[in-house]
Amino acid sequence: MSDITIRDVAKLCGVGVSTVSRAMNDHPDINPETKAKIMQVIEEHNYIPNNSARNLKRTESNTVALLMKGIDNPFFQGMFHMFEEVLSRRNYTFILQKVGFDEDEINVALELEKEKKLKGIIFLGGRIRENAQDFALLNVSYILCTVRPPQLPGESPAHFVAIDDVKESFKVVDYLCSLGHRRIAIITSNQEERGVGSLRYEGYCKALRKNKIALDPELVCYMKHNLASFSAENGYAVTQELLANGTEFTAVFATSDMTAIGACKAILESGGRIPEDYSVVGFDGLDLTHFYHPSITTVHQPIHEMVQAAVQMLFALMEGDVCEGGRIFEAKLEVRESTGPVKRT
Repeated sequence: MSDITIRDVAKLCGVGVSTVSRAMNDHPDINPETKAKIMQVIEEHNYIPNNSARNLKRTESNTVALLMKGIDNPFFQGMFHMFEEVLSRRNYTFILQKVGFDEDEINVALELEKEKKLKGIIFLGGRIRENAQDFALLNVSYILCTVRPPQLPGESPAHFVAIDDVKESFKVVDYLCSLGHRRIAIITSNQEERGVGSLRYEGYCKALRKNKIALDPELVCYMKHNLASFSAENGYAVTQELLANGTEFTAVFATSDMTAIGACKAILESGGRIPEDYSVVGFDGLDLTHFYHPSITTVHQPIHEMVQAAVQMLFALMEGDVCEGGRIFEAKLEVRESTGPVKRT
């Protein structure tokens, strides 16, 4: 049998892997000519996915893979150790697979599924909103953690655990507005990224509208491409640039705690005071924010509960039980020393 993969078929036909999958499954929403071309390539190259054989092997495996996008992120590292502990108690082995910023999660998962005998996959973080339709290509149970995918027409709801990033970000910015801040900068993910960063930016915009504050593009600060996303280094560099530009602002909403720590360092080095001159808010609820000086106001995600729910949901899927589509958890705004009323002039 040929070693050709579904991605090879897609490349030969000039289509996406999801189109190849729909052609093989006789999906009605595919152009007949495109379908005929795909089926011809499949026949010529003897591509015959033996799903039943793969699934038979998989039933003998007690291995779950964790695909982590942002492996240097302390927030994800904490969740990784929790997943490892919970799964080991269930006598499952655990594979950690790093997903690079420019890599597609589905492609990485498909390769891992091909190479390993997996019984389940946990996706931690990532840009799921861009490629949600491609999850249909997986032949293994999976769960999405910390990301909430869009519901696509005609598709079954994905299984996920997450917070409502839009709602929680709205809560943060609305709180800053209640303190009198109207010049609120946001440090958000790269413009090309369509994950939690874009959702938290959406919450920021909603809060400004609610408080009748016009969106100022000069206060929308995107993370640097050449630095790790959501890192302290990125927050530091972006805030340094914001200060150097002379842009007027009184508060910073950093879309991760590590980014907030970097922002604080840049402000303090410039001679600014926190919160007397600038209020700073982070997001995630890292323990480190409590011990930083000044302690940082943040949004605490209930990661213990989310990990437990994700594992329970994954095991239900692997055992063929009926399982809810997803769970949204409530986060908590933890007000600390880094925020205060705007300084009146």
